Amino acid sequence: MSVEVASSSNPGPSGVPGEPAATMADVAYSAVRDKLIKLVIKPGEAVVESALSAELGVGRTPVREALKRLEYERLVISHARRGTFATSIDVADLGDISEIRQRLEPLAAAKAATAATATQRQVLLGMADRTEAFEVASPSQHDLITWDAEVHRTVYRLAANPVLEDALIRYNNLASRIFWLFMDRLPPLADHVGTHAELLRAIAAGDSENAATIARAHVTEFDDAVRAVI
Repeated sequence: MSVEVASSSNPGPSGVPGEPAATMADVAYSAVRDKLIKLVIKPGEAVVESALSAELGVGRTPVREALKRLEYERLVISHARRGTFATSIDVADLGDISEIRQRLEPLAAAKAATAATATQRQVLLGMADRTEAFEVASPSQHDLITWDAEVHRTVYRLAANPVLEDALIRYNNLASRIFWLFMDRLPPLADHVGTHAELLRAIAAGDSENAATIARAHVTEFDDAVRAVI
């Protein structure tokens, strides 16, 4: 997906200016993805195309396209003659997921620091301001982890490497499901999510080395926090 700023300043579906408008399949994907990550659709539960189509107000074709993408990302699995189901969560996968993210997240942050346009850097600074405002607003754990995911996805897009973006989205989604599974047992996330302000400002400043260091520490902190409550 291109992250180049187009002549229009209207933001795309991610909120980053210049991205193409969302298709119906994009809308379906985002909605179903969030249901799976946040465990609204529980592990092992059936994912029914017709029900999702009616709930989201989109045709079954966009839903079907979204489910194909989600199967690639290991959030659903399809069985012939049985249907599609949310995948199970195996906490034992945390180590493998973190190992990959500890290598790829710093790469994405560093690349975003060099690839982001001037307009995109302003978006990042705005996101940093919003992150810092959380200290006053005291949002819920759910709001914090939702914002955490949005920051990660924005950094992935601005790295301007679709292959890297696809890989990181896949592993961040799997990590986020584990986070949601243990949400009620985790300590307050304000400090963890708050480190994003420093990351976003480093990327906006073009400081690739510092951005990579912060990104690596953030993933390690996530892993440690979850392991402490397992």
